[in-house]
Amino acid sequence: MLNTKEIRSYFPILNQEVNGHPLVYLDSGATSQKPIQVIEAIKKYYEFDNSNVHRGVHTLGNRATESYEGARERVREFINAKSTKEVIFTRGTTTGINTVAKSYGLANVKEGDEIVITYMEHHSNIIPWQQLAKETGATLKYIDLEEDGTLSLEKVRETITEKTKIVSVVYVSNVLGTMNPIKEITKIAHEHGAVMVVDGAQAAPHLKLDVQDLDCDFLAFSGHKMCGPTGIGVLYGKEALLDAMEPIEFGGEMIDFVGLQESTWKELPWKFEGGTPIIAGAIGLAAAIDFLEEIGLSEIEKHEHELAAYAMDKMSTIEGLTIYGPQDPSKRAGIVTFNLDEVHPHDVATVLDMNGIAIRAGHHCAQPLMKWLKATATARASFYVYNSEEDVDLLVAGLRTAKEYFGDVF
Repeated sequence: MLNTKEIRSYFPILNQEVNGHPLVYLDSGATSQKPIQVIEAIKKYYEFDNSNVHRGVHTLGNRATESYEGARERVREFINAKSTKEVIFTRGTTTGINTVAKSYGLANVKEGDEIVITYMEHHSNIIPWQQLAKETGATLKYIDLEEDGTLSLEKVRETITEKTKIVSVVYVSNVLGTMNPIKEITKIAHEHGAVMVVDGAQAAPHLKLDVQDLDCDFLAFSGHKMCGPTGIGVLYGKEALLDAMEPIEFGGEMIDFVGLQESTWKELPWKFEGGTPIIAGAIGLAAAIDFLEEIGLSEIEKHEHELAAYAMDKMSTIEGLTIYGPQDPSKRAGIVTFNLDEVHPHDVATVLDMNGIAIRAGHHCAQPLMKWLKATATARASFYVYNSEEDVDLLVAGLRTAKEYFGDVF
């Protein structure tokens, strides 16, 4: 296990009480907390280097540009992209997927074509494809799930056909914690001439990403789930695909030459970064990558597997508690989604909050998956580098309190 006591010391927000109890933060799947190293990197930029990038010749502008483009190189290393031309800064995963749907999708998908996704997708990896299907006349198809919430490659092969143009799959489910076989799915997609889009929002914070090994065509993720600031994300795309795509936002940073009737765009990656870039966010993201890599992504993944296994073992002793997703902890990330019989998830979350424990309750932006689970809502505990077995013990104690309280009420 990681030295969580030392790691926690880097997160100022965790050193507080909530409702008279020490804060136990188990909602990193929604957004992670930020270490002092990230906070200081952003603070330093605003205190000493604040300037727009690429446009000026003065010292502050040069320093800001160097930091911003240095962050791009840091991301390239982090995901093992071939070139910084393949690293587009965005507002987050949602923006990245929408960019692919609106730019690549509208240019390459036509009536009668197929777009393939799964039932476990976040709304951000459903709605852009629904809209693309409506605009083009394409068919949106879903790969069915196994009973334990995993994907079988047999069903992947059955669903993807020669008509399939785009396959878009989440790497790690934000509800089930399922870790999908992206490399194998990518291979199947390519065998049918389709491009592979990966929602990496829940993967980038927890797993070592290697886009060249995965061979995916696009991958999107967000900074705020991996110790970085909100409002910054990354779209990776293979250079040849990005080069052929048209921007979807126009003006500011992305222009080359503007005439009265026609304009031209900058080369990659800047043609997709219209307006003033998210400079401080990129700098904060680079600092977050430094922080995570100092701990080690393989160590983080191992830590979360162990915590998930510990949590599932302890939570399974509570009568009437159902855990969703793979029951084998090695097949899931550090996410445990559950329901307590006869107690609404929002009530569970409220009781836990009164004990200083923060979890997420609701449909988790995955309503089609809720329907598949035959549940209107669920409760979710998601773990990260600063969580320990002690946090799990407090969660389990809080769940017992909730069960006893609502058992007495009803």
